[in-house]
Amino acid sequence: MRLKAVFHAMSFVAGLVALTTLAQAHGPTPQKIDEAIDIKADPKAVWAIAGDFAGISKWNSELKASEGSNEKRVITFKNGEQLEEEVDEYNPQGMTYSYRMLNPNLKAAPASSYSATLVVTPGGDGGSHVEWYGRFYRGDTGNEPPDELNDEAGREALTKLFKAGLDGLKAKAEGHS
Repeated sequence: MRLKAVFHAMSFVAGLVALTTLAQAHGPTPQKIDEAIDIKADPKAVWAIAGDFAGISKWNSELKASEGSNEKRVITFKNGEQLEEEVDEYNPQGMTYSYRMLNPNLKAAPASSYSATLVVTPGGDGGSHVEWYGRFYRGDTGNEPPDELNDEAGREALTKLFKAGLDGLKAKAEGHS
């Protein structure tokens, strides 16, 4: 009977070790960001600015330049680093587009991949509501990423990019820039 109890105890400990190992060995999980802003301007006027996919640097203070088309763009950050992004869906009637990063550049953004969507909808009092949301994986997809390439670093960098963009879009659409 004692041997059976020892066996059960050992099995329990082995199970805990296996669970702990599995928990530590899982890869990165997708992270989400979701930012939104209300703008005191007609949605069509806001879309006229935001809908120019390649013109993002005209309203996003985190970017030094952007070039391309409504299918692909190259964005240049203030530090000179670049990312190439490609549109997955562009719907001017619905005032929305979805896009994704093509090749990671961890000096531009600490993410190994991301996809995002920007949507302009009517808001209150004839204004607009703009939502910009995305999913990404951290820059280092290993089990123990360095701080500058972990989930938090990716979340912080992309949130900063989205918030700066929305603030700039608001300023431009409301005539403050």
